Formats: sequence, C-alpha cells, structure tokens
Amino acid sequence: MTIRMRCSVLGAWAWVEQNHRTPLMIYGSKTSYFGNILNNMSSTRDRSSEETFMCSICLELFSEPVSTPCGHNFCKRCIRAGVREKTGQKRTLSMDEMPYFTEVQCDVCSEPKLKALKSCLVCLSSFCETHLQPHLTVSGLKKHQLMEPVENLEDRLCPEHQRLLELFCHTDQKIVCMKCSVLDISTMSCCLWRSVSRSRSSLLHTQAHTQHMVEQRRLKLEEIQRCLELSDTEVHRERAEGLQVFTALMQSVQRRQELFLEELQEKQKLSHKRAQELVQQLEQEISELKRVQEFAVDVTLDPDTAHPELILSEDLKQVHDTDEEQELPDSPLRFTNETVVLGKQSFSSGRFYFEVQVKGKTRWELGVVKESVERKESPDWSPEGGFWYISMDDTDEYSACTDPETDLFPSAAPQKVGVFVDYDQGLVSFYDSDSAELLFSFTGCCFTEKLFPYFNPGDNDEGLNSAPLVVTAVETFTGAK
Repeated sequence: MTIRMRCSVLGAWAWVEQNHRTPLMIYGSKTSYFGNILNNMSSTRDRSSEETFMCSICLELFSEPVSTPCGHNFCKRCIRAGVREKTGQKRTLSMDEMPYFTEVQCDVCSEPKLKALKSCLVCLSSFCETHLQPHLTVSGLKKHQLMEPVENLEDRLCPEHQRLLELFCHTDQKIVCMKCSVLDISTMSCCLWRSVSRSRSSLLHTQAHTQHMVEQRRLKLEEIQRCLELSDTEVHRERAEGLQVFTALMQSVQRRQELFLEELQEKQKLSHKRAQELVQQLEQEISELKRVQEFAVDVTLDPDTAHPELILSEDLKQVHDTDEEQELPDSPLRFTNETVVLGKQSFSSGRFYFEVQVKGKTRWELGVVKESVERKESPDWSPEGGFWYISMDDTDEYSACTDPETDLFPSAAPQKVGVFVDYDQGLVSFYDSDSAELLFSFTGCCFTEKLFPYFNPGDNDEGLNSAPLVVTAVETFTGAK
C-alpha cells in the first residue's frame, strides 16, 4: 500500500512508501527537533540560524516542527494543510494532454500564485523565486536536481522505475526513462525527450503563427475582391448622389447670399434713416437752443445767501468751496444746510436763460429754486420741495432731482450747461451749450413763487473739486465745438 504525500518545502512533494521507507518523524517537542537539526548542520555552519529554524511553507519560525525522510522540515499544521489541500486534486494526464504554452505556477504560493522559476525532480514540485531559496541555501536540498519549470511533474515519471521520462524510443514509439533505455538498449533507439518536446513546441508555435498569417492574408484578399466587385452601376449611383448634394449645396449658398445682401441693404436704409433723424433732431435742438438763447439774462450771485464755506469772486460771477467756514453775519436768507448760493435776480413770469461753466469740476448742482425753500434744516430736494436742478457726482454720473432720481446719460461730459425756464408753461430745461444737446426737462411744473437761479459747487474735497462754477455771458450758438 502506497501513501502519496506532498512535502511542502515550498510545496515540494515526497513519495513515501509506507512499508519500505522510514515514516514521517513527528517530534513531540522543539528541543528534540532542534537536536535533530543540529546533527544535520555539521557541514553547513555558514548558514544563518534564522533560515535553519524557518518553515519553508509559512516562512515563519517552526511551530510544532516535523521532519520528513527526504530532508524537509516544516510546521506540523502546515504539512497537514498541504496534504489536505492536494489530496483529491491530482489527476494523471496523458502526454497528448500535456500543455506546452501555459505558464507554470508555484505549487507553494497561495492565491495569487507566482510564476515558477524551477521544478525539483526530487520534491516533484515547482517553485517561484521566493520559495526556491531553501534549495539554494539548505545543504540537504542543494543536492536535489532542478530543471526548467514544468507542470504535473509526477505524471512525467516512469511508472516502473520512478525516474523522469526524458528519452523517446523510435522502436516502441513511446517515452522512457534513462533506466529503461539502459535495460533495453539492444532493442531501443532513444533520443532525448527534451529535444522532442522542444521541437514539438516550436512546431506548434510555427503552425499557429503560419495559420494566423494565412488567415490575415485571406481576409485581406477577400476585402480586395469586394472592392473590385463594385459595379459600374454603384459607381454611377454614387456619382449622381454626389452631384445632387453639391447642386443643393450651391443653391443653398446662393439663397443665403441673396438673403444676406437683402438684409445688408435693409440695414443700410435704416442707418441712413436714423442718421437723417439724428440730423433733424440736432438741427431742431440747435434751433431750440438758439431760440432759448434769445431769452438770456445777466445773472450775478447773491452773497447774502451763500453758505459760509463758499468764496465768491468780486464780480459775483464765480463761486467755489474751501472746506472751511468763514465768519459771516447770520441771515435768514443764508443757506447753512448745504454749500449753496442763489442768484441775485428773481423771476416770476416769462422766460429766461443763463449759462454756467462746469469745466474741471468733479461735483456740481445747477437749476432754479422757489423763494421759500428750507435753508437751515434738511429740505426735500425735489420739485415737491421747490427744487428743480440736475447734478454730477464724483463718480461722473449725472441725474435729475426727481423722486426717485432720474439717471442722465449725456453724449459727452458737458463743459458748459445752459438753463432755460418758461415760467408760464411750467418748463425747466437743461442743455449742453457746446453741442446743443438737451440733457433733461422738468415739464408740467406749477410755479407760484419767485424763482432764483441755484448754484452748488460741491465740497472742495481737499482740492480735487476746487474749480469754480462760473456764470458766463451767453454766446449765440454757431455749431458744435
């Protein structure tokens, strides 16, 4: 009765004859086991102690160590696990079933298994680089014969002599071991099985490569034949379809061109029309400005109404802020709630026009106010409070003092502003005197009191707004400057 047991020195298998060979030696203690190891180490004193006491399966120090007659040492639980794992999994393959192109895997590695580097003819197992180390370092294992890795090594043993099948007999047409060839040398002519195996592998590879090349060229030939089989009818059909597509494309481009030209002509007409309208509007504004300039009046500033921070010129035509209050006599007419000064002249009927230079200023307010406006406390800065003016702030934004404010967008920053008032019609209009552009108009006003020209030069702002407001003489408009 034969027990086949795999001794996993890195997965190596040893065949043990139960009745004819020494059984497995299982040591009850580590002391007796290591004593046995020390006896076997007399010729290998150069090996490291760590490798000597390391299990070749789990790669850790021995736990319940055991030894086999073939010279392998490992943990008791490791060899039992190896026997259970391998039992029932082996099957014998015929030579025709033996793979020639598959990669041989290590018999010791757990999943995933690494590629085997060598196969051992004594252990009947294949080992990766890691698990091959004991065969290269342990003296007892160095004597084992190693070969290039092959699968199912035990199936390549001669069933009669338990030797590797490595010769081929031409006479019997079968693979034999070296011992068979020696015993039957008179009737056998043998060649190395390794040579046959390599030749067969090379032949199969060449056949597969040749077949692949033949198939590729066959497919290429079929493709060429299909191209050549295109009929003249198909070519003519494709040509007709192509001409149809290009004709439709050309017609579409032509239609697009016509539409583009029509749209361009329409835009040109609209541009001319708009230009004519702008010219007419400008002519109307010029005419209107010339008309209102006929009602020009001479305006001077009233020092009795000036805020204490304001400085007036001797001719009472200019005013600017100093940011410092002067000691002036208190007057009920004087503004103390804002840097304001009024014109000396008042108007209670008819029409009047005056111009003020605002060049170089960053803030200003210009317009007219009714006589009874609040001058000490904070008033209602709107027509309801008796104020009709436009302004520019330090962000170069323009607005009219409606409630809410109305933003203004002049074509260019005005350098001189004209103020026209039609008392009877309730109209206050503001113009850019240089371009005749109408800036804004208050309409539908109901005047019941005297109106005074209104000037606010704004804070000095540390010199940034030091330029004065200047009441200028009205010059008849002759064109844009």
